[in-house]
Amino acid sequence: MRLIRTLLLLLLVLLAGCAGINQQADQGGTYRQARETSRTIDLTNPPADVWERIRRGFAIPNLNDDLSRQWTAYYASHPEAVQRMAQRASKYLYFIVDEIKRRGLPTELALLPFVESAYKPTAQSSAQASGLWQFVPATGQRYNLKQDWWRDERLDPIASTNAALDYLSELFDMQGDWYLALASYNWGENAVQRAIAHNQSLGLPTDYQSLDMPAETRNYVPKLQAIKNIIANPAKYAITLPPVENTPYFAMVSEPTDMDVEVAAQLAEMPLDEFKALNPAYKRPVIGGNNDNSTLVLPTDKVEVFTRNFANYQGRLSSWRVYQPERGERVAAVAKKLGISEVGLRKLNGISPRTKVVSGQKLLVPAQGVNAKTLVAMASADGELPPVARPARTVKVVRGRKIVHRRETRGHKVYHGRPARVATRKVEHGKKVVVARSRKEDKHGRKIAVASAHKGSPSIGHIRSRDDSHDVRVASASGNQSRRPH
Repeated sequence: MRLIRTLLLLLLVLLAGCAGINQQADQGGTYRQARETSRTIDLTNPPADVWERIRRGFAIPNLNDDLSRQWTAYYASHPEAVQRMAQRASKYLYFIVDEIKRRGLPTELALLPFVESAYKPTAQSSAQASGLWQFVPATGQRYNLKQDWWRDERLDPIASTNAALDYLSELFDMQGDWYLALASYNWGENAVQRAIAHNQSLGLPTDYQSLDMPAETRNYVPKLQAIKNIIANPAKYAITLPPVENTPYFAMVSEPTDMDVEVAAQLAEMPLDEFKALNPAYKRPVIGGNNDNSTLVLPTDKVEVFTRNFANYQGRLSSWRVYQPERGERVAAVAKKLGISEVGLRKLNGISPRTKVVSGQKLLVPAQGVNAKTLVAMASADGELPPVARPARTVKVVRGRKIVHRRETRGHKVYHGRPARVATRKVEHGKKVVVARSRKEDKHGRKIAVASAHKGSPSIGHIRSRDDSHDVRVASASGNQSRRPH
């Protein structure tokens, strides 16, 4: 009898092992095995901090492939960088995790800004993506993130988080798979759908790892998996995460009137850079600007401080005011009326020298009793206002014909070229052309490149400020100045 019981026990163990193997096989192969972050969780005890809340909410299958291991090793070899990102994240994590849990989403999504922006709320990419979640302008508008001259809600940690989670939820509903949803967030849902349709037409698998996609998207999920591995077990990678208490870090306060950013920070008794880190969406030195629903984001322990100081404050809240030009009003007339130089008015509001009429555009101008010249200089030094766009010309030759292109230079200074030595003359496409070599010159303490053709030939034109001094420009030698530029 004892022997029979022993045999039955062994049989049950074997059957359990077989069931585990079959379950693993049903989950789609080894690359989805949750080994790195699998752990037994004691749900009878509340999470000690936000990091533990994130670990408990992991729900996306792990991606155990070569790229994930490479990126895990990369991040682990740069512990200082990971710790800096985690420190920046500590301000926003409680709010983001709370929103994720409220929506029933995987908490891995709270780690996505590590990959997107290194948790910098003001991060901007070459593709014009901005903020923690790196929304491009069009997608931001699609999810009601306000973008105007006064503020850009793609940089707002609260508004952008809600928009990103809405977007990710829709992508998961569309794709039915978190890997494909994340790839869609990075590459675009239409691009992923086309890649899926392409594989379907060839009779190929349509999962994330089988699709043909750009290198950035191919590395996207592995990077997130790498961050997940480190957050799951930071001690394993000799990384110390900053403490993030399981309580709100910030709160929102309604702003009753226009207020300078610097004054708001002073009333909250906060360093200016820390205040801006929580309120990065405001693009001007004044918060409000006659906009409705202006709010301030403050650390929870600063809300009472701000409220008390605001009630007792007797000074000027804002050194700025908003001016609405009349229909057809010219820039020069506005400047004269307000007692400010036209150059200063243009500089404050990013008005191009070509723009003559400003009707329909709200202008930021110094308040009455404020030294306009000093305020313009201070605003420019603080980097709060965009530089004035200046026209530039570049010259090239197409089949011997001089073509002048006009474009904006995003605030880079442009200088007129001076006559430069003619290096060579040659014939190109049957017509004489002149090649002039540029040279370096210091102007206002900054190195610039200047170049033009010799006397009698058309000018090379304006040369944009640059560091390299031996750029070559080619112009037609005909000297025909009457030809209209294209």
